[in-house]
Amino acid sequence: MERLNFKTTAVLVFALMFIVGAAFVPGLAQNNDKIVVGVSSPPETMNPHGDDSDANLGVMADIYEGLVKRVGAEGEIKPALATKWKKMSPKKWRFWLREGVTFHNGNEFTWEDVKFTFEHLANTQVSDFTSFGKAIESIETVDGDPWVIDITTTRPIPYFLSNMHQIFVLDKESTENRTPGEVAAKGIGTGPYKFVDWEEGSYLELQAYENYWGEVPPIKTAMLKPIVESSTRLAALLTGKIDIMFGVPVQLYQSIKTNPKLETITRPSRRSIFLGINNAEDLPTSSPKVRKAMYMAINEGEIINTLMRGHAKPAAQIPDPPTFGYNPDLKRMDYNPEKAKELLKEAGYEDGFSITLWCTTDRYIQDEQIGQAVVKYLQKIGIDAELNAIPKAMYWGKLKDKEPNFYMLGWFDGAFSFTRSALKLLHTPNADKGYGVWNGAGFSYPEVDALLEKSIDMTDEDKRLETLQKVNRMYMENVAVIPLHYQQQIYAVRKEADVNFTPRPDKWPVFWEMSFN
Repeated sequence: MERLNFKTTAVLVFALMFIVGAAFVPGLAQNNDKIVVGVSSPPETMNPHGDDSDANLGVMADIYEGLVKRVGAEGEIKPALATKWKKMSPKKWRFWLREGVTFHNGNEFTWEDVKFTFEHLANTQVSDFTSFGKAIESIETVDGDPWVIDITTTRPIPYFLSNMHQIFVLDKESTENRTPGEVAAKGIGTGPYKFVDWEEGSYLELQAYENYWGEVPPIKTAMLKPIVESSTRLAALLTGKIDIMFGVPVQLYQSIKTNPKLETITRPSRRSIFLGINNAEDLPTSSPKVRKAMYMAINEGEIINTLMRGHAKPAAQIPDPPTFGYNPDLKRMDYNPEKAKELLKEAGYEDGFSITLWCTTDRYIQDEQIGQAVVKYLQKIGIDAELNAIPKAMYWGKLKDKEPNFYMLGWFDGAFSFTRSALKLLHTPNADKGYGVWNGAGFSYPEVDALLEKSIDMTDEDKRLETLQKVNRMYMENVAVIPLHYQQQIYAVRKEADVNFTPRPDKWPVFWEMSFN
């Protein structure tokens, strides 16, 4: 099934030769004060609200902090700029702020920085989190105490606390006194690391903040090096230019694993890969039978065994098991191309129809190759399918503009909330409410949308979970998307770096959780 082009094959052959040779090359000397991590995607901005991708948020978590933070392999919520919190009502949360905290420029952290942060969050000119920012009605001190605040929302937000770890607090004074471009170029936060230098697309250098309110990180200098091409990233690891490689390609996993100089680390990824579909009335895909036929035509088992080399698990829905709203009763439809042909005939498309699958070339593991496979599976049941694979830099705008009728997307929810996921991915697009932002084909199922919105106001958590699981089931039974698989995270570490590194569920390169053994 897997067909690699000449360029890809040559790159992989070179990488394999390099791995074998590098096993016998003396390593570079370890620098006990510095660690360098190689990643596939660079941060786009130092404005912590300017880009909601995990590639950007992971970096922001070193420089900035939220009122809470997520820690460790399970992503447990812990105190950060707030020492404790309490839900006062469905629309009100109380936070006790941490005293004695300073920003990297020496300014004292106050409740006014929190208030300003949410105002900034709601500004469409500088924020990718506008829907969350606009959901804030007020932020006020309690009985005049500047270290206790109430945050009141315009409506109940079930995932409010779960999302707060990625709402990073800005320094009000320095942000107001700089242009948006200057804020985007230099980060000033309260986090364990302070900004030193950033060459966009080349490297980001951070230094441990010695006046940090908590434990000062043991690694004093941290560098992030974006290296898009995986073979080049691997070469940097083998030559000691980086210490940890994020995003090991599945084709090279076994070879890297047998290299005595390297250690591989894997963990299940929270990210699901799925296909979105337009169900507008004038399209063949308006028919649930057609969408079900497309689902049943795809041999996901073969994709996992060949393209993913076993480094994936089949998915039957978008959310992963830790997400609130995951439905354990949902099962994948069986691969059955003959039944798929029957469904097409019943829907009036025995002779097929034309459709184009959009996907990225450089965002997800084997994304373009998976796209090629899906197209071939659809062609086998008589659908005239073709692929439009483009770089992610071009892709996101097309998706937001709802240009594709059929597209590939990967997703994990940082707030562990299917409510949030469904509002962004499955709800009928509604710009005023911020719904359906990543519903790239404009799929619409108003009946389920209404039930999803109704669940937001539910205060009984058991009832809300039951409702969300029903919403999830109804979307999947109607084939709102075709789920494919959950990726596996694969990392490689230079043994001579002697670094203590445990992957996080969000895949963020958080330096303050790393140390030398």
